[in-house]
Amino acid sequence: MASGDQFQRFIFEDSQIRGAWVQLDESYQQIGRQAPYPESVRQLLGQALVASVLMSSTLKFNGALSLQAQGDGPVQTLMSECSHDRFVRGLARFDDQAIGDGDFQQLLGDGRMAITITPDQGQRYQGVVPRERDSLAGCLEEYFERSEQIATSLLLFASENKAGGLLLQRLPGHTPEDDELWERINHLARTVEASEMLELDSETLLHRLFNEETVRVFDAEPVAFRCGCSRERTMSALEAIGSEECYSILEEQGSIKMDCQFCHAHYRFNRVDVDQLFTGHTLH
Repeated sequence: MASGDQFQRFIFEDSQIRGAWVQLDESYQQIGRQAPYPESVRQLLGQALVASVLMSSTLKFNGALSLQAQGDGPVQTLMSECSHDRFVRGLARFDDQAIGDGDFQQLLGDGRMAITITPDQGQRYQGVVPRERDSLAGCLEEYFERSEQIATSLLLFASENKAGGLLLQRLPGHTPEDDELWERINHLARTVEASEMLELDSETLLHRLFNEETVRVFDAEPVAFRCGCSRERTMSALEAIGSEECYSILEEQGSIKMDCQFCHAHYRFNRVDVDQLFTGHTLH
């Protein structure tokens, strides 16, 4: 199987332990080109993108899972999102005057992190992610332990051009044999090198790590960058702002200009557009 922009699930046979692997190449580079990210910010964004893809494997319905963090550190906003069909997007907002080589906690500073699950149909759900661990992976592991009561291990890696990672989960109903297997495969997984995660295809990597276990690997799925913005969705955002505010902007600026934060697409709306939005026809 060709490596790069691929997602793959796997299970350990006759156990309640599952896993997922992902490797991002072109999609990660496309997202990275949206802003002049310093190396430390780019790698943090890469880890967040990997995490969102891996966690999207836990969705039981069509929709999207997003990870958002806000803080008072050099990175003020971090956001990554992956849909059930593996379309991914993300961004980071940062103070380039304050960026250094700090770790995860130093980059974000004090703040809040959350996972939001948005079904295509149904109620949106948001869970708060504890910020007590020294790494993004550690914080997300604690979230699953506390909120979902599911033992989870995450390995997240990112370089300048590639990002990748592994997710392992021990599901409810596990047996004492599963507990022993869980300890064993976690020990093995923690031996992986960044170069292995970023360069090896899934079959080679999983065999190298777990060759003494019986692992069933499912078909690979492609991962791709797709923003999902559109003129129609932007119009919905204008509707949420309200007619009074929209007409005020028109009076002041002559038109309303909106840019997508993820792909930098530009949208411009004139008075005719706003009339149609709020009245269904053009006002004279």
